Amino acid sequence: MKEIDVSLIKDTVARLCEEANLFLPEGMQELINSAAEKEESPLCKEVLRDISANADCAKELGVPVCQDTGMTVIFLEIGQDVHFVGGELYAAVNEGVREGYVNGKLRLSIVSDPLKRINTNDNTPAIIHTSIVSGDKVRITVAPKGFGSENMSMMKMFTPAASADDIVDFVISVADKAGSNPCPPITVGVGIGGDFEYAAFLAKKALCRDLRIRNSDPFYADLEQKCLDGINKLGIGAQGFGGTQTALYVNIEQFPTHIAGLPVAVNIGCHVTRHKEAVIG
Repeated sequence: MKEIDVSLIKDTVARLCEEANLFLPEGMQELINSAAEKEESPLCKEVLRDISANADCAKELGVPVCQDTGMTVIFLEIGQDVHFVGGELYAAVNEGVREGYVNGKLRLSIVSDPLKRINTNDNTPAIIHTSIVSGDKVRITVAPKGFGSENMSMMKMFTPAASADDIVDFVISVADKAGSNPCPPITVGVGIGGDFEYAAFLAKKALCRDLRIRNSDPFYADLEQKCLDGINKLGIGAQGFGGTQTALYVNIEQFPTHIAGLPVAVNIGCHVTRHKEAVIG
């Protein structure tokens, strides 16, 4: 059994909150630059170059890559041989978010009640997803989620009779309906299977997968490509100015489901889909 003081969790979360908002994930800027090279619209090509330049400026000036520094989504993978000491785990996570956002001078966007709309003034509470895995380490992924893109996400309960093409068409239709609202070029996470809420979890998790890694099942990797090709044929383009590069990638995660259902969730991300991770232990 390995003991980990929750103060280390707090400090790590605080650091990741700042880093995730200041620096794009590995490979994202290269993907944006690649999209600029492939873009057929001269206007959208310039927009994509400006987006890349914005990421450079964020690094040089130490400012967020986007003014919406998001609702903090945190994935905790906890080794079953870990024992936390020094306090309560979730309290430490939220204290880390508080420190990261307040001390990092990041925008505070969370309200304490969905209808009363009173700002918590520290960007807490975070959305925390916990899973228990083998080993004695803790992997923390911090994924700030802006709501310009989150608001464009959709969920549909298909019948088992639905085909793979039906799902591809649905994913494309969600991007089409979103239009310019999520600040394209977009990223797309798709969750297929599980139940109502787990499909949405899979879609959010899919956005955090390394953008350079395709689904390990060739069947789903092919669906990812079909969705990406279909979205890029919509003609929405960077920032909605029309063009051939509307989406940067589509990631699909799947899970077993019930014989009577086929849940599908689509979580839209923007061109600054952010996530940073660290391993403790």
